[in-house]
Amino acid sequence: MIQKILAVALGGSIGAVTRYLVYLFFDRSWNQSFPWSTLAVNLIGSFFIGLLWGYFGKSFVSPGVRLLLFVGILGSFTTFSTFAFDVFSLTKDGEIKQMIYYILATNILGIGLAFAGFYLSRLY
Repeated sequence: MIQKILAVALGGSIGAVTRYLVYLFFDRSWNQSFPWSTLAVNLIGSFFIGLLWGYFGKSFVSPGVRLLLFVGILGSFTTFSTFAFDVFSLTKDGEIKQMIYYILATNILGIGLAFAGFYLSRLY
């Protein structure tokens, strides 16, 4: 049990730091009226969840490694709570059009990228 907890903790720290680095990149590079960093991490995370899920379906990967990757790294890298906060903030600021684009992009592209990652993993 302690090994599983350590795998999640290690993965969580990797995912959180990576998420912060993505935030810094977008904070310095992109328009701040749209939550680009949250959208990016959720879309990247969706793609990798699909990709890894497809890969793990055809080869053995230990439960500990799965915990490290899915719960730890990708669980802390992506976040629904920040998504909800961003939607609330855009609504509160009167950016209804931006809010609708954000919700649609996150959901449609996120789910699409999860499928793309899964099917891409089947090619190799």
